[in-house]
Amino acid sequence: MQPSSASSSLGSRFILRALVQSLLKLSPRVQWRNPVMFVVYIGSLLTSVLLLLPQAEQSAMPIGFTWAITLWLWFTLLFANFSEALAEGRSQAQAASLKNARKNISAKKLASASRHAALTLVDSLSLRRGDLVLVEAGDSIPSDGEVIEGIAAVNEAAITGESAPVIREAGGDFSAVTGGTQVLSDWIIMRVSANAGETFLDRMIAMVEGAKRQKTPNEMALTILLVALTLIFLLVTASLLPFSIFSVQAAGAGAPVSILVLVALLVCLIPTTIAGLLSAIGVAGMNRMMQANVIATSGRAVEAAGDVDVLLLDKTGTITLGNRQASAFFAAEGVDLATLADVAQLSSLADETPEGRSIVVFAKNEYGLRERSMKKLGAVFVPFSAQTRMSGIDIGERKIRKGAASAIRAWVESQGGAFSAQMAASIDDIARRGSTPLVVADDAKVMGVIELKDIVKGGIKERFAALREMGIKTIMITGDNRLTAAAIAAEAGVDDYLAEATPEAKLALIRQYQAQGRLVAMTGDGSNDAPALAQADVAVAMNTGTQAAKEASNMVDLDSNPTKLIEIVEIGKQMLMTRGALTTFSIANDIAKFFAIIPAAFVSTYPQLGVLNVMQLSSPNAAILSAVIFNALVIVVLIPLALDGVTYRAMGAAALLRRNLLVYGLGGIIAPFVGIKLIDMFLQLLGLV
Repeated sequence: MQPSSASSSLGSRFILRALVQSLLKLSPRVQWRNPVMFVVYIGSLLTSVLLLLPQAEQSAMPIGFTWAITLWLWFTLLFANFSEALAEGRSQAQAASLKNARKNISAKKLASASRHAALTLVDSLSLRRGDLVLVEAGDSIPSDGEVIEGIAAVNEAAITGESAPVIREAGGDFSAVTGGTQVLSDWIIMRVSANAGETFLDRMIAMVEGAKRQKTPNEMALTILLVALTLIFLLVTASLLPFSIFSVQAAGAGAPVSILVLVALLVCLIPTTIAGLLSAIGVAGMNRMMQANVIATSGRAVEAAGDVDVLLLDKTGTITLGNRQASAFFAAEGVDLATLADVAQLSSLADETPEGRSIVVFAKNEYGLRERSMKKLGAVFVPFSAQTRMSGIDIGERKIRKGAASAIRAWVESQGGAFSAQMAASIDDIARRGSTPLVVADDAKVMGVIELKDIVKGGIKERFAALREMGIKTIMITGDNRLTAAAIAAEAGVDDYLAEATPEAKLALIRQYQAQGRLVAMTGDGSNDAPALAQADVAVAMNTGTQAAKEASNMVDLDSNPTKLIEIVEIGKQMLMTRGALTTFSIANDIAKFFAIIPAAFVSTYPQLGVLNVMQLSSPNAAILSAVIFNALVIVVLIPLALDGVTYRAMGAAALLRRNLLVYGLGGIIAPFVGIKLIDMFLQLLGLV
């Protein structure tokens, strides 16, 4: 699922389908869901009835004018339906592509967790939670699950849109697999984690189908406001007819306003622009989240992302690159740097961790140490363990180790060696800079210390600065000690940090900010993150994360990119900005249309109103018809903006309000004056008025 542009949204394959849906949506049951447009629907039916009784209005309005007003009122409804149908069409296209990935395929069900266990071919839809399945090269993964044995390259393009294969293996953070993806090489044994109809793919399909989208609280509040404005204008418009009749009878001259003109007046004054686009904005907001490869469990989650003012971000993989890199060697007393580099590289020759590889590369690049192998040295690798907190090699009787300072100190002292004060000072200095010290020893002698540095991602500081301008506080969460956490927080530019974070500490921090009335967003992937994710207002779980983390969240990032949280907030804010901008434009729009249509509607009753014809429109009928046409066409013009959103800019609420008033408020006032005048000139040129 790749991001689609406005042009693709309005492509031929969508337009024809949307046009058909626009007609189908003229059903009263559908129109009733949008109260503002339902008033337009009733008005369109009323003017259509007037066409069947032309003699009743013939003296007041020409039949051609009645036809024109009626048609453009129906067009107003069709254009509003068209905007919603286009947004839903984009969702349905996404859902269709996902349904293609959800196939009933044969699954190799195992009797036990062994590749050589008894195997039965079953339909994937018959699988249940806890079943064991063998998936080999070329097979599709039949359901969501967790790898319990084996390792394989998996093509997840059907889900994430990314063509590059990813590695899934038992244990660690990359054991989760998603139904509908395909194994490209090797094999895995997976434990099914979802029953048929409950898989992640099923949830995705349900989320992207616009017809199932529920209105969010802010959207409902805006709908209530629009209904209230509509009722006010409805009462005002309805009261104008008796006033007009009374005025004509009292003056003995003039003509009362017609029902046709009152309907046109009502449609032009009520907020039809935003009402016609509101649903499309909501559907498009969820679509944009999908285009970012994020599944939101509800529109409420997308909207909440736009209101977030506190972001909790994990340090590793979000703020830093995630892999600590060797950046410097510090030799002990009596040891030169070349000797330290030699011993440090030897200790890491068989260490396949990113840290170990970086030590080998750093020693090679800085000190020219190349072409060394465990086999030629006759070395035996000593792997890292949680008990020893060290790793290294044995070459005959020689024992070389690297590890945490406390572990190496205990090991050296157990062999009769000493740990100098100079070494302790170097270790403290490294920790104070936010780096990780790794001490190297050769038998009972401490050789020196390696500085492993967490590399802060490029551009992350600028992104945090932009979030700060929007009034969002950023908090780094890390298990590091306070010295290391403080140094990295300062380098990254976050506002605050939580060091030595435990699940309880994360949960308490979120509750603390929520008690202050703030909305909190958090990302996580482990079971220990689940309590905090469940508490956060916007909780983003990684697709590679545990089932507990996914179930506790209201969003899942298919790319498993922790920095996506920043993009999610931006998408949420863009949706709110789009809704606010178009609401501002719509209300300002109505103010301008008031000056165009009121003088024209009542000039026959009150000739003095002719002085308010500031646009010098050719005739009262032309003014009314031009306003109705503009009222319909402006919806079409704004459809691309509703679907793709206003241009996102990081700014505070006050600056955003000023921008909306200037661009969309002032634009909403000017546009009708220009548009109505141009339509009037065009109608006059064609001789239609």
